[in-house]
Amino acid sequence: MARVLLQVPATARKGEVIEIRVLIQHPMETGFRVGTVGEVLPRDIIRRFACTWDGEPVFSATLHPAIAANPYLAFTARAEATGTLAFTWSGDNGFAQTETRRVTVTG
Repeated sequence: MARVLLQVPATARKGEVIEIRVLIQHPMETGFRVGTVGEVLPRDIIRRFACTWDGEPVFSATLHPAIAANPYLAFTARAEATGTLAFTWSGDNGFAQTETRRVTVTG
C-alpha cells in the first residue's frame, strides 16, 4: 500500500463548495530513464485517479508519464448530502488503491 495524504473537511454546510487535496507516494517511473548500470528502468506510473461521493463521480484524471513522482491533485466539490468520498488510484503493474473519507453535511 502506498502512503496517501488526504485533506478533506469532516463537516460542511449544505451547498458549500469544499476543497479536496490528495497526494499519493509513488515513483511514477516513465520507462525512459536509465538506471545506474545502464538498463532502462521499467515504466511504473499511476494512470488514473477518480473520486466519487456515494458512488457519484466528483472528479477524475488521466495521468501520463510526464507527471512528477508523488502526484498531488486539488479539486472542489459541492456538499449536498452527508456521504463517503472514495478516492481510487490505478496504474501499471496491477497497482490499485482506494481510500475513503466521510463528510457530514449540516443544514
